[in-house]
Amino acid sequence: MSDEDYVYDEDSGEWLPASELAARRAEADRVEVRDAVGNLLADGDAVTLIKDLTVKGAGQTLKQGTVIPSIRLTGDAQEIDCKYPGIKGLVLRAEFVRKR
Repeated sequence: MSDEDYVYDEDSGEWLPASELAARRAEADRVEVRDAVGNLLADGDAVTLIKDLTVKGAGQTLKQGTVIPSIRLTGDAQEIDCKYPGIKGLVLRAEFVRKR
């Protein structure tokens, strides 16, 4: 038997090891972000734009086919953080990108 503390899980009504309960809660809190065609996106993925997008505040248009090399997930199922030269704080909707 291990020396780990047991914690009561109110959802299941069971006593579980603290590490197992933490793993279950982390899995439940994880948000799946999917691109326009249904591919699962992850941090660091490269994506391609599927349509022309006008960037508000930058006075610039990103053309269809533009590659965004490294994305970061925000915790929202529809928004991804991106870095693009000349545009600071670029946030794209997942419905406008396709995984490369």
